[in-house]
Amino acid sequence: MAAPPRRPLLILLAGLLVVASLATLAEAIYEDQVGLADWHQKYIGKVKQAVYHSQKSGRRRVVVLTEENVISSLDLRSGDIFWRHVIDKNDPLDQLSLSLGKYVLTLSSGGTILRAWNLPDGQMIWETNLQTSTASNPQLHVMSNNKVAKDNLVLVSAGRWIYAVSSIDGSISWEKEFSLDGIEIKQVLQFPENGIVYAVGIAGSSKLALYHLSAKTGEVLKDIQESFPGELSGEIVLGSDNVLVALNKARSSLFLIEFNSGRISYNKVHVSDLVQDLSGTFKLQSLSNGVIALQTPSTVSLLKLKDTDGLEVVQRFDQPAALSDALTIAVKDEAFAIVQHMGSQIEFVVKFTSDASSAMIREKVNIDQHRGNVEKVFLNSYIRTDKSHGFRALVVMEDHSLLLIQQGEVVWSREDGLASIVDVTTSELPVEKDGVSVADVEHNLFEWLKGHMLKLKGTLMLANADEVAAIQALRLKSSEKNKMTRDHNGFRKLLIVLTKAGKVVALHTGDGRIIWSNFLPSLRASRFGVMPSALRIYQWQVPHHSVMRENPSVLVVGKSGAESSAPGVFSILDSYSGEELNAMRLDHSVVQIIPLTLKDLSEQRLHLIVDSNSNAHLYPKSPDALDVFLHEMPNLYFYSVDILTNVIRGYSLQKSCNIEGDEYCFSTKELWSIIFPSDSERIAISETRKMNEVVHTQAKTIGDHDVMYKYLSKNLVFVATVSPKAAGDIGSALPEEVSLVAYLIDAVTGRILHRVTHHGAQGPVHAVLSENWVVYHYFNLRAHRFEMAVIEIYDQSRADNKDVMKLILGKHNLSSPITSYARPEVVVKSQSYFFTHSVKAMAVTQTAKGITSKQLLIGTISDQVLALDKRYLDPRRSANPTQQEKEEGIIPLTDSLPIIPQSFVTHSHQVEALRGIVSIPAKLESTTLVFTYGVDLFYTQLAPSRTYDSLTDEFSYALLLITIAVLVAAIIVTWIWSEKKELRDKWR
Repeated sequence: MAAPPRRPLLILLAGLLVVASLATLAEAIYEDQVGLADWHQKYIGKVKQAVYHSQKSGRRRVVVLTEENVISSLDLRSGDIFWRHVIDKNDPLDQLSLSLGKYVLTLSSGGTILRAWNLPDGQMIWETNLQTSTASNPQLHVMSNNKVAKDNLVLVSAGRWIYAVSSIDGSISWEKEFSLDGIEIKQVLQFPENGIVYAVGIAGSSKLALYHLSAKTGEVLKDIQESFPGELSGEIVLGSDNVLVALNKARSSLFLIEFNSGRISYNKVHVSDLVQDLSGTFKLQSLSNGVIALQTPSTVSLLKLKDTDGLEVVQRFDQPAALSDALTIAVKDEAFAIVQHMGSQIEFVVKFTSDASSAMIREKVNIDQHRGNVEKVFLNSYIRTDKSHGFRALVVMEDHSLLLIQQGEVVWSREDGLASIVDVTTSELPVEKDGVSVADVEHNLFEWLKGHMLKLKGTLMLANADEVAAIQALRLKSSEKNKMTRDHNGFRKLLIVLTKAGKVVALHTGDGRIIWSNFLPSLRASRFGVMPSALRIYQWQVPHHSVMRENPSVLVVGKSGAESSAPGVFSILDSYSGEELNAMRLDHSVVQIIPLTLKDLSEQRLHLIVDSNSNAHLYPKSPDALDVFLHEMPNLYFYSVDILTNVIRGYSLQKSCNIEGDEYCFSTKELWSIIFPSDSERIAISETRKMNEVVHTQAKTIGDHDVMYKYLSKNLVFVATVSPKAAGDIGSALPEEVSLVAYLIDAVTGRILHRVTHHGAQGPVHAVLSENWVVYHYFNLRAHRFEMAVIEIYDQSRADNKDVMKLILGKHNLSSPITSYARPEVVVKSQSYFFTHSVKAMAVTQTAKGITSKQLLIGTISDQVLALDKRYLDPRRSANPTQQEKEEGIIPLTDSLPIIPQSFVTHSHQVEALRGIVSIPAKLESTTLVFTYGVDLFYTQLAPSRTYDSLTDEFSYALLLITIAVLVAAIIVTWIWSEKKELRDKWR
């Protein structure tokens, strides 16, 4: 009998293998996968001005201007962003206003640029450039008299100029330059009942000028001038329709200035007669109808104007408070709001200027205690169903967050302090506790089977729309990326960020949500009466895996003032809860912070703080830390870069300090210095290797099987200097006048290992140093293009180790200690390439073992992050590589570096005003975590050499199991057929 045909079986097996292989071919990220391993958050920054637009129908919105140079339109109901524009820092925004209910007007660059934006969608309508003199406080005023012009003229005052600009097309209707020497316009006033514009200016420091201008033509109708005894500070507010209140330069007296019937009269009032215990700085704020507010950091006094006879105190608030501008309610009446702290609550009070002693609304609102004091208030009114007036307020807190208060509740809040991050560190999450119930196991097994059946249907394209949505939800759930415990791949971590306001915020890498936040009391302005500043954040204590009784902690370092000699501030926080464990005000300044690789027995990391007297202070101050430090002190060196004096200095540590009784203070000894001549070179940037960088191997095998040894020294410093004219804007100098010099310097001895000059090159310069190579970016004026240069440095003294016999006999020097005092035998290779984009920031990927190929993370001018393979910046690239070089992976030389759209790790997102890029190693060697911050935040996972050590989340385990089962069944069937055939053959 003939054997059964095997063709159908072979076809079946081949088909199954093809289907199984197709499940693992996809390497790209599809549109529906974006957001699974990354997140993007949009912010606007600390609001400094806000204008409401509350229409009867449609979307109610508020337009804001922030300290991060952002103009944005927010939904008044939810706080979501309708639209926003991040303006370049070189064009700072000064003023904001609305015109005709449909245009947003912004004044920027000291009153020289006026723009109009479409209110619904934020598109720019027009832009007008104005010629002004130097102005300290440019003003923007939208005229309210519609009889003068149908399109509402916009008045811009800056320095000695006043412009009237059409809000429709931006054309200049008229302009006026005042001829009085040294005059600067301080106030522009206009009343709806007449066609006159009043301009108030100060000439010199003691002469006040009042001009009456025609609103239609700008013609000067009247000119009144008056000299005052003493000097004026320039701070002038409107007390009433015909009275101005000016502050003298000594800030001790107020001048009540009345202008009437073509003449000026004034009366002088001492501030101390009004407020007895006034201390610190204060400012004036006009609330209309003769009410003026006098604000200090801790008190607010409401003053009522009694013609020009004087002022009387109506009410005083002894708690830190903020006042809103006056809001017109009726023809003759206006309202204003006062928001002050009352313990764990804030009190929202609304008053009318006609009766400032009583409150129309008084509400107490519960808020998060980690927001600080109220800094700004913007009041808005609405009509209730009973036709009465209701009020809402936009509140800016000390931590830069934004809240909307209405009817005694916080309607919504925005954490816009995250738009001003100054430093980032990370922390591991807690270890997951053991012990799982049987019910949980059964439930998880059922969910697992259900999920893989759905994935199988999706792979075979048999899933309907609901099942596709369920598959997406399962992907998010099964990834477990949002759990509050650490995972075996090291993807789940806490990103602990420090903001400019002094607030520490912990973000979960899974979805970017805030786990905890703490507005540090030690970094609040109200603590010391001056403005502290947050400097850096570091890992303080990282307990070993076997010692989990203590939580990890972070260290925040700041200064209690703006001066270099201001005392430092320390704060130690629990990484899991955000609780402040310890806070101290140091008795010395903070000029340089040096984190060390040393730890004490409690696993606290040692830090050196260098003060303005060049003394080094050891922290933590414990006997155990001191013993560890003294043992390693002879091997510790550090350097400082002083950009102002153009000097780099190297130091060692001495055992004695000039401070008696402080055994944790060490004096420093200057070992070397490099002084760059200021007339030819100025320091542009300095970079060194990351302290936690891991290098897998010192040897690099090239195509001809030769070995090159990397020069791996943590004392290697890269310094770039530019000629004085090259420090300006691009194109401000000729190519013959500019140059850039790159140095590789040993920080222990000050020895210059390599120096290269780029003629015709200028800044800005960005650089990154990793392992034995440095990459830096600059502009080539000769070629009119940006360039990136690479320098690789190799240790020639270990070249003899290629002899096999020496290695066998142990006569190699691979294990011999490396000392900076021995003159190194180094070989340097370098190359430069054209690069299309301007660069804002640069970083390099970091992995757990340093095995994975490196990629450069480049923050481009378009606020996106490009991942560029380091192989493109190999100085050994040539136009015609040999076969051996091709086998090594050398890419043929081209004059420019490629920009591959798929290499943008931010996908289609933009990280507005991008400032920094951080790469964090995961436990999985193939993967690194990338966090990018600016006004926005972006996080993603990146695999520079693909995920060679793990299966992707899209891998179909169900299809694999089915394939194995079918193959086993096929083997069994084939074996049975084979046995039957053999038996039949024996019976023949």
